[in-house]
Amino acid sequence: MDSDKIISELSFKAVRSSGAGGQNVNKVSSKVVLSFDLNASQALSEDEKLLLQTNIAARLTTENILILNCDEDRSQLKNKDIVTKRFLEIIKKGLYVPKIRKATKIPKSVIKKRIKDKKNVSEIKKSRRKPNLE
Repeated sequence: MDSDKIISELSFKAVRSSGAGGQNVNKVSSKVVLSFDLNASQALSEDEKLLLQTNIAARLTTENILILNCDEDRSQLKNKDIVTKRFLEIIKKGLYVPKIRKATKIPKSVIKKRIKDKKNVSEIKKSRRKPNLE
């Protein structure tokens, strides 16, 4: 994954934000909307696209477009940086493939020790019983 290539494929749109800012909110478009078209991406291979489609399916639209919003700051530039970092984190997590767990065999010495301990406990419990005088 080449993050510079992917960032060049992003499209940003500035929108008027709600929330804190006073009169500034009514005249400045500080909210940033990021959209990324997964199908049209040249930076990702077909395998990576399929992996992302399955791993981040809940975040994608029906046309496989990822849309992220950010209106945390009053500055449009800071919001753009925040949403870009958030996007890269989502892509990184979506491309992560966990290692396949290899089942290990139980060593014979461990099995022998367990059986020996069981026999030992059995002998201790037998010695606690009342003797059978018949």
